Amino acid sequence: MEAFPGVTPSIDGVLAPGEWTDAMSFAGVTSWISTFSPVADPQDLAIKGYVKHDGRRLYFGFDVTDDVLYGIDTPRWLPDENPRAHELTRAGFPWFGDEMEILMNATNRWSSPEENAAGNGQSWQMVCNLTKSRLGGIGAAGLMEGEPRSSLAAWTTYQRWIQTHAMDCAAKPKPGGKGYVLEWAISFDPCLEVAPGQFYSPGLGDRPMGLNIALGDLDQKERGAGNFGNFHHEDWWTGTPQGRTRIKEWGTLWIRTASRKPGPR
Repeated sequence: MEAFPGVTPSIDGVLAPGEWTDAMSFAGVTSWISTFSPVADPQDLAIKGYVKHDGRRLYFGFDVTDDVLYGIDTPRWLPDENPRAHELTRAGFPWFGDEMEILMNATNRWSSPEENAAGNGQSWQMVCNLTKSRLGGIGAAGLMEGEPRSSLAAWTTYQRWIQTHAMDCAAKPKPGGKGYVLEWAISFDPCLEVAPGQFYSPGLGDRPMGLNIALGDLDQKERGAGNFGNFHHEDWWTGTPQGRTRIKEWGTLWIRTASRKPGPR
């Protein structure tokens, strides 16, 4: 995947006409990696994504097709695995709901095959949930702290990024339902630390970074029977069903300094 320089988008959960035409686009999820039930019908779950940067922040836009929106078309049911899943604490499940996750490894390196995100500027895993957020609370879409939530240092870092708007995310159901739009902004400093104390800037030239993207889908509880947390779907851009959070299994995002050439990509 490649992020080229482009016009700064508004992070408002609306893909305005022309706003993402200078971005690279990608699609899923029938070709992605399924953790739970594979997606067979794009009317059930599908995604059109966009990525670009403006020299200061990295931007993702997602147009998600989803036939049932958890907590909007359904009650806010809880998983048997965690009756505290909706708490906005480390005991909760930040990713429980209809959600997107972005995982990045700015260094594009790892020390062991089992290594997951550290929860700092060099490697992280963050969540944007459609029906709960750190800034808005239960019922409001937005960013949540991600993994490893077992680490207080990571949780504190993520919370600081959200509260200081080092990251911003907005998500809105589509008019008429059947999906949502999500836009996400990631500041190079402090979120893309390519070496200790050094953050990406265009002056460093083209740069490869580790990337994974996840799309989580809850429907009615019975539709996820047999899956962890009764998730209906959880689909990942790269990796294996059990190893998708391991840095070694992520794909590559190239941040480019030259503008994108016309034509399809």
